Amino acid sequence: MGKTQEIGEELKSVLSGRTIDALLPPLVFVLFNAFFSLEVAVFAALGLALSLAVLRISRKQSWYYALGGFLGVGLAAGLALLTQNASSYFLPAIIGSALLSLVALVSILIGKPLAAWLSHLTRSWPLEWFWRKDVKPAYVEVTWMWALLIGFRLVIQILLYQRGDATTLGWANFVLGWPVTIAVLVLSYVYGIWRLKRLGGPGVHEFREGKDPPWEGQTRGF
Repeated sequence: MGKTQEIGEELKSVLSGRTIDALLPPLVFVLFNAFFSLEVAVFAALGLALSLAVLRISRKQSWYYALGGFLGVGLAAGLALLTQNASSYFLPAIIGSALLSLVALVSILIGKPLAAWLSHLTRSWPLEWFWRKDVKPAYVEVTWMWALLIGFRLVIQILLYQRGDATTLGWANFVLGWPVTIAVLVLSYVYGIWRLKRLGGPGVHEFREGKDPPWEGQTRGF
């Protein structure tokens, strides 16, 4: 299997079709706010979020993702209406960036990197493998990569929010959201596999089977 195909399959397993649910409502909000009014933008974003939720449920996809997406847009829209400030629509995203940045930094400080926890939750690999001295450094370094990205995004979001520039804030939130996240996930995967190889530890299957060195190491998945 080629590396490009391998990375594509890994991304697909992480991102899924729900990514579009997170991308579209903020974009619709920004566009409608620029050309119409705050109230029209709010109801357009809410209408789209509700339509996506109904679509997910009609396809028998997980209802809590659909409900979560709609409630998230509802909270953002409510804040915008309450403050009569379009920039407030992005307050939940700003708070989310701050919390995620804090979690990433704390996870590094306590020696349990966020990248390892997320990999464990999505892949069900044994936690003991992640904490090995010949494995954990790769996940620490990738978590630092994430923390720097989130921190940079947070600074931009705060500066634009203080300026009250909802349109620029919306586009910055979009560009620094999923597009940059996908690029960082690809970089994390490529770097992570390379770093694990350099560390010389066992692959997950070798760890589970209790194999003795020399190990082949992790060749697929991070």
